[in-house]
Amino acid sequence: MFTSKSNSVSPSPSLEQTDSDALDISTKVQLYGVLWKRPFGRPSAKWSRRFFIIKESFLLYYSESEKKNFETNKYFNIHPKGVIPLGGCLVEAKEEPSMPYAMKISHQDFHGNILLAAESEFEQTQWLEMLQESGKVTWKNAQLGEAMIKSLEAQGLQLAKEKQEYLDKLMEETEELCLQREQREELERLNQVLEAEKQQFEEVVQELKMEQEQIKRELELTARCLKGVEQEKKELRHLTESLQQTLEELSIEKKKTLAMLEENENQLQTLANQSEQPPPNGGLHSNLRQIEEKMQQLLEEKLLAEKRMKENEERSRALEEEREFYSSQSQALQNSLQELTAEKQQAERELKAEVKVRMDLERRLREAEGALRSLEQGLNSKVRNKEKEERMRADVSHLKRFFEECIRNAELEAKMPVIMKNSVYIHKAATRRIKSCRFHRRRSSTSWNDTVPVFHDLPAGCQQHGGTKGGGQEAQPGPALPRIHLSHHGKPARSALSGSPGWKVMGAPPLPPRSFLSG
Repeated sequence: MFTSKSNSVSPSPSLEQTDSDALDISTKVQLYGVLWKRPFGRPSAKWSRRFFIIKESFLLYYSESEKKNFETNKYFNIHPKGVIPLGGCLVEAKEEPSMPYAMKISHQDFHGNILLAAESEFEQTQWLEMLQESGKVTWKNAQLGEAMIKSLEAQGLQLAKEKQEYLDKLMEETEELCLQREQREELERLNQVLEAEKQQFEEVVQELKMEQEQIKRELELTARCLKGVEQEKKELRHLTESLQQTLEELSIEKKKTLAMLEENENQLQTLANQSEQPPPNGGLHSNLRQIEEKMQQLLEEKLLAEKRMKENEERSRALEEEREFYSSQSQALQNSLQELTAEKQQAERELKAEVKVRMDLERRLREAEGALRSLEQGLNSKVRNKEKEERMRADVSHLKRFFEECIRNAELEAKMPVIMKNSVYIHKAATRRIKSCRFHRRRSSTSWNDTVPVFHDLPAGCQQHGGTKGGGQEAQPGPALPRIHLSHHGKPARSALSGSPGWKVMGAPPLPPRSFLSG
């Protein structure tokens, strides 16, 4: 039976989907063709040929002659011999003794199974696929699809709204990042200024170290000068004592000479009265004048030594004050050096912290950009699954944390330029303070140099001192005494050789009157 009627089946181009452009939309069908059908109502082994059409989720069948009318008129008859709903049906291949390419359609609401058969394996495969696809169209699936469509539309609207919100927030953050970029450029400029200030600071520190070494050398020189002044004071004290002793000896010798002269004059006066001749007392007067000249010279040397002792004491005080001044300046420079070192370390720590914060911010910015790209790809993607939704939620949480951190960091970084400017101003103020301290130190050093005594050598006539003892012997020459000129604030002091009418040598006898020397 199968072989005798196999030529009447029309599977060829008509078995495939009809041309959608040539048919009216109401006559469009999914598949049509001639199949073998076993009776549905009663069990029977008889197979009959019928013309089948799959329209949406229904299987319509007609008599075999309806195929020519369908192909000619291009629309199907609305009065079929039977209609089989395919929604929820189970369609599977089945082998029958006389029909190797049979198909079974079953459903829980059917009273039995529907058996159909094709004439080739290709037709069987084509009808099985189309029947299975049509069985998916059910009222429940339609309701579920409508609900899913509404849910997806709502999710799409929500995601579009969230996308717009994130885009708005992204625009705000972009503006904020532009502002942060400007602030970062300002910070870089300030960092360059700080680097220049750091270089100047290092130069100032090096110069301060050199000045500190110079001050140490000056302090050592001042200490040596003080030792020399103390030694010279001791020598002058010994010299003064020697001169005082010589003056006392000369005073005693003068008294003896005056007594002898007075006695000789008395004797000569007596002899002159007797012989009426002038008294030969020229030798005694000459000796007396020599004694007076030596006493005068010794007095001048004593006054000069006392004046030199006073000037040495003044010089010692000046050197002591200069040493204290240098010590205070050295301490001030040391304190300034420590302060500048602390400020340098603080500036380096702040710079390192700022660089670390900037690198961390750039890293978080790259992570946020990656999360934003991933979120945008997820929003633009049409395929949604649970894993992608979880990833999108994680990206949203990451972006939220990043934006919150950006807001907090922006509030802090908005104050950073002011802090950096204040740091620059502090360094400049410290540099100005150091320069001012250096200027005052140099000016004070100049004033101290004006007050330091300048020593010159005495003339040759005042380099020796001595006196006659008893028989007019010369005393041993002492050390050479320098002549001192003290200049205080540009005013020259009185010469040491000129003497002072108000000075008085303690322990020295007064000079004899001129009338006595001339007589």
